[in-house]
Amino acid sequence: MKKILFIFLVTLTSVANSQNMIAKSATDISPLLIGEKIPNLTLKSSENTDVNISDLLKKKKTVLVFYRGGWCPYCNMHLQALAEAEKQIIDLGYQIIAVSPDSPENLKVTTEKDKLKYTLLSDSKGELIKATGIAFEAPENYKTVINVHSNEFNKSFLPVPSVFVVNTESDIIFEYISPDFKQRITTELLVSVLKNLK
Repeated sequence: MKKILFIFLVTLTSVANSQNMIAKSATDISPLLIGEKIPNLTLKSSENTDVNISDLLKKKKTVLVFYRGGWCPYCNMHLQALAEAEKQIIDLGYQIIAVSPDSPENLKVTTEKDKLKYTLLSDSKGELIKATGIAFEAPENYKTVINVHSNEFNKSFLPVPSVFVVNTESDIIFEYISPDFKQRITTELLVSVLKNLK
């Protein structure tokens, strides 16, 4: 019995540790799975105030988006597409929250540039990005831009662009994760998924 308990604890610890590691590449990540919970961590708002992610998720079912940063043209196109579909998403009973390693100041720039009404949050230290298992070692040619946009908090990682649909208990009920940063879920498919999750 002790041996089985030991094996179980070692496995559990390995899984927990793999979630907080930075993968070598975008294809090596170990993301949280459907049925698992989004960890309760504190991020920063665009006003540089602390925001508890679980408190936000309790308010409403959530489309939780992770993007690389406001410097990424593919991310900006995705954020704008979500903004265009926001009314449909809200009408289905969901809120949109988007998280990146960008600093609070850079979130403001993205909000204004992309004319976004939904919530952007800063995870410059990568605590939530790592805890969801989607962090990977940034290629060398990205390290300067991510360092600048995170106000020097992030020198080494990027999130794999991901969309988690989460209920008010922080449980993941759908996810779309693409190691190819040029590929994002279409808003048509996302809205269709949200309708089927009702």
